[in-house]
Amino acid sequence: MSIVAIQPGLLDDKIYKIIKPKNSCSLREQPAYRVETSPDACTLAELLSVIVGGEKQFEIAARLLERFETVQKLALALPAEIAAVPGVGKKTALRLKAALALARKLMEPSGDEMPMISSPKDAYICLRPVLEGLDHERLVVMVLTTRNRVMEMPVVYVGSANSATVRIAEVLRPCIRLNAPNMVLAHNHPTGDPTPSPEDVNLTRCLNEAARKMDIQLLDHVIVGSPGRYTSLKERGIGFS
Repeated sequence: MSIVAIQPGLLDDKIYKIIKPKNSCSLREQPAYRVETSPDACTLAELLSVIVGGEKQFEIAARLLERFETVQKLALALPAEIAAVPGVGKKTALRLKAALALARKLMEPSGDEMPMISSPKDAYICLRPVLEGLDHERLVVMVLTTRNRVMEMPVVYVGSANSATVRIAEVLRPCIRLNAPNMVLAHNHPTGDPTPSPEDVNLTRCLNEAARKMDIQLLDHVIVGSPGRYTSLKERGIGFS
């Protein structure tokens, strides 16, 4: 609390107390300053505060965390769900969705950074930004060179990815177009559980048989679940007999 004397004659001869708002803080404690100087040390609440902006950024960031609990759940939320949080609104919700999508794009390999796939874990690390944390299914083809370096990773299906709805020719098309000898099939389970379903196994079996006829080797089928969880059907010996 600060005390200041007002010059006599302007108001009166009393001493007035100037009380700072409870949520005021020094420059070094403000989220914008912390992001500018050491963004990696910021808390999730501080990062959200800077994106939200405005006089009530602290309160709104707290409401977002109270509503969605984690950044993963926030990323899955629809813009309308985010906008419904008191104080957020449509424009702020879209800024949040854009920031989260940008973070996902940053994790995607590109150009000279395309990795070599030598294990299911390598594939999972490469697939995380494309498949993890989605509220819908995606089917991705990792097109590989003879040395198993990723050439591209197109999304070939959005929605239910099972043998009844997926056209095998469409899945093989990226490999045929690039004359690629190897591939890895991958998709996600929005439920977070990467356990293969009977449909997943059947799709793997059908694709493996078709790929052999085209002189393309299906190296694996990786299912991505919640953060840190994935399943390799090749490691389990499912669908590759």
